[in-house]
Amino acid sequence: MLSNGQSVRVATFNVSMDGTNYVEQGHIITGNELQHNLQEGEHKQIKNIAEIIQRLRPNIIVLNEFDYSQQSATDVQNFINNYLKVSQNSNKPIDYPYFYSAPVNTGVDSGVDLDNDGIASGTKDDAFGFGFFPGHYGMLVLSQYPIEFEQIRTFQHFLWKDMPDNLLSTIIDASGEPYYSQEAQQILRLSSKSHWDIPIKVGEHTIHLLASHPTPPVFDGSENRNGKRNHDEIRFWTDYLSGNERSAYIYDDKRKLGGFKGEHFVIAGDLNASPDEGDGIKSAIRGLLGHPSVNDSFVPKSEAGQLHTPDSQYAAQHTADWAMRADYVLPSTSLDVKASGVFWPKLDDPLFRLIKDRKSSSDHRLVWVDVALKYF
Repeated sequence: MLSNGQSVRVATFNVSMDGTNYVEQGHIITGNELQHNLQEGEHKQIKNIAEIIQRLRPNIIVLNEFDYSQQSATDVQNFINNYLKVSQNSNKPIDYPYFYSAPVNTGVDSGVDLDNDGIASGTKDDAFGFGFFPGHYGMLVLSQYPIEFEQIRTFQHFLWKDMPDNLLSTIIDASGEPYYSQEAQQILRLSSKSHWDIPIKVGEHTIHLLASHPTPPVFDGSENRNGKRNHDEIRFWTDYLSGNERSAYIYDDKRKLGGFKGEHFVIAGDLNASPDEGDGIKSAIRGLLGHPSVNDSFVPKSEAGQLHTPDSQYAAQHTADWAMRADYVLPSTSLDVKASGVFWPKLDDPLFRLIKDRKSSSDHRLVWVDVALKYF
């Protein structure tokens, strides 16, 4: 049991552990690239990611862009055994006895021509979420505390059209017609990957980890289909936390209705949105950050982020080397925030080698928050 005032470190890290980071130039991506490197235990980028995790030592962490496959349990165990439990540059190994991985929408064939090119290819822009194969850009949760697996709620199959006041119906092409066909609008899922509510037992209490990875609000056209999907994927959490009046429409993959029923939560993941910068529709992320049950009073920061983009007044809050706050760890107001930060070594720091570029680890930074329960 936790002692009074003891903190729990919760983190998120978009680790860029997807197949495109491992396929050789000119080769076709197969979806097996990550599996091979996890088995070998020698890939430099993955070793650097493991070292970052060993140095920061989060108790609970969401990893975005960790490819999902039919053998994901083995893949995760290989990552833990061959990288995290092996000392990287003399750092203390770290173990995660509990983990959660599940199917996501990326690369899953929708059966419909979603990008209007006349071909229903089944992957990339015709998949439920952009991806070269099913599970591309997946998600993974690692925990040192027990996960209450029977109580997990996933929302992979929730249909975008079923969200009241959704932006799906406002996606119009250059000719003024709906970008998505009626057939597409009937089957398109809200989540580009998935939304997960994962209860984790911490002492005598449960903290719900609310994990997701909304689509980037770019890589589209004037119709802004990705920007509007990003908005509604983020808005989902606001509705989920807002009581029966706002969340009654929500159903999970087991068809259970309604929103959040717990007390403590932490929202974590690469939300691909900033309240102040970037191309996204800012009302959704602003609404989430301003939600009365969300504690955003201690924004994770780094000095190196400020030095990286000195002309931006928000640079200390940036979590990616492309200069934006995109990754979030947002506790509930029922939790006390003790400390927070962004792992971003400065140029003259020997650890800069770990984050030099996407091939070194990722173009995102690990973001962490230490929280404590107010009572036990």
